[in-house]
Amino acid sequence: MKPRHLIPLIALVSLSAGPIAAQDGKTQAPPPSPSPGEIAAAAPATDWKDIAADDLLVMTLAPDAAGKLRKVLIQLLPAPFSQGWVGNIRTLARAHYWDGLAIYRVQDNYVTQWGDPEDDEKTARKKPDGLREMPESDYEAPFPVQARSAALAALPEGVGGREPYGGSPFFFQGWPVASAVLSDTPIKDAGSGKAMSGKAILAPAEQKAWPVHCYGMVGVARGQRPSTGDGSTLYTVIGHAPRHLDRNIALAGRVAEGMEHLSSLPRGPGAQGFYDDATMRVPIVSVRLASDLPAAEQPHVQYLSTESASFARYADARAHRRDPFFLAPADGADICNIPVPIRRRP
Repeated sequence: MKPRHLIPLIALVSLSAGPIAAQDGKTQAPPPSPSPGEIAAAAPATDWKDIAADDLLVMTLAPDAAGKLRKVLIQLLPAPFSQGWVGNIRTLARAHYWDGLAIYRVQDNYVTQWGDPEDDEKTARKKPDGLREMPESDYEAPFPVQARSAALAALPEGVGGREPYGGSPFFFQGWPVASAVLSDTPIKDAGSGKAMSGKAILAPAEQKAWPVHCYGMVGVARGQRPSTGDGSTLYTVIGHAPRHLDRNIALAGRVAEGMEHLSSLPRGPGAQGFYDDATMRVPIVSVRLASDLPAAEQPHVQYLSTESASFARYADARAHRRDPFFLAPADGADICNIPVPIRRRP
């Protein structure tokens, strides 16, 4: 990996301005600052990046009560993150594994989950051959120290810094990620062996990064440790970002379009939001890689490059709301409050 893949969030000049003196001596109010959405909408075509068809899942759900078709597009994570699980998901999609299965769990302010609701291995759907089993260490990925430092230094003021989740966040190829340079193990006194204040700095080879649980991210459900899941059961975050799950469950992608079909479903009345009544389940008609669809049916989706000047302005505007609606804007933003804009290619 090279630093060029990271956001060059350039130093930003304040967008606020004082009164403007007109030629007749009267002062005029400055034009209103654009909102984050307006900045993204005005971004030139060169600032948008195409999502490869092989990195896009198309999940078709059964029509809703009004007969309306429901499609969900899921973008898969790029290397170096979660590639074992992403590879399994491609294998499962090409085997049509999810066709005829269902959404069977919707927990309020948490997740919507889908896959095979059958717990009995004897009656559960057979999975395709070739699925890999990943170690827990794959929740993180090696990350170049200089690249991480450059990305952190380039973040807008009020974004980033060490979090209680064990790392510092930044953007990588359009994705929210985090990384740490400090060990989780306290420094110990050489003589007594007692823990001292402060933590050791990790060696460069030990410094890693990981994707984070923001709204709309798609993760791999699993059982108790040491299970890491094989990608056959997936979920998406439909509530407040559950960042405590970072580095505890694999993330594999994010919902790029159709989130309303997953977030607005009735909440499951059972424990943890499971649908006790099978009639509440939402049938999955099909899940396909976009690259496996006929050319005329392939969706063309783009994300705003986090390397671009437009994204730099957008991120700064999210962190420092200057548009007319705001009376007391916050002086910063959580990484999950800067969602990367995604659109259909014009």
